[in-house]
Amino acid sequence: MAGEPIKPKSADVASAKAGMRSESRVPEARPSTSEDIAAFVAKARAMSPHGAGAKGRLVFALDATMSRQPTWDMACALQADMFREAGSLGSLDIRLVYYRGFNECRATGWISDSAQLARLMGKIDCQGGNTQIGKVLSEARREAVASGVRAVVFVGDAMEEQVDDLCAKAGELGLLKVPVFMFQEGHDPTAEQAFREIARLTGGAWCRFDPGAAAQLRELLRAVAAYAAGGREALLRLSKTMGGAAALIGQMK
Repeated sequence: MAGEPIKPKSADVASAKAGMRSESRVPEARPSTSEDIAAFVAKARAMSPHGAGAKGRLVFALDATMSRQPTWDMACALQADMFREAGSLGSLDIRLVYYRGFNECRATGWISDSAQLARLMGKIDCQGGNTQIGKVLSEARREAVASGVRAVVFVGDAMEEQVDDLCAKAGELGLLKVPVFMFQEGHDPTAEQAFREIARLTGGAWCRFDPGAAAQLRELLRAVAAYAAGGREALLRLSKTMGGAAALIGQMK
């Protein structure tokens, strides 16, 4: 159904425990800059903190269209770092949302085990299709109302939808105080414009990472997990543990 995530098959429920539920050409590229990453960290630090030790809920959304297979594999390998980062702060539940193919958008139940999420992600292959970011935002809004969501992270490289429609959905998340962290792979200017606006409207942040840069994506995902589990103070402690923002940026080069 247009605008709604498609429910997965019952077989996926068994494998996921909580289950899969009813689931212009680019200008010359420039490398990611220290300013980009520093701005992301500063934005996240400025947000309202959550209580230490509380359970965090994070929507982890990924573009699973054909061009995304290398990044999907990378995200699958890195997702455990989010759980580990949150472990010292309390706990983290992740709801995976992804789209691919023709009008297919799926969402899992809430998952609290990295091995379980890795198994589930390992069964998913990327398929050609257009972006469905609107469905991701709608799903995040439903979960924010139904069970509470502290943050949404989206990883993608393109935007092929009506930006005004996306902004309306983003505005609803902003009213619910759910920040969306838009992580862009590559340099598509259309995607960048839309991703920046979604982040602004939700009180979140936009940041670019270079294609295939696992270290950059790892640190960004760890930072969001820290925020989801412990808020601004947790993110601040993470930066200090890594030797401050300068050391964090150094690892992302």
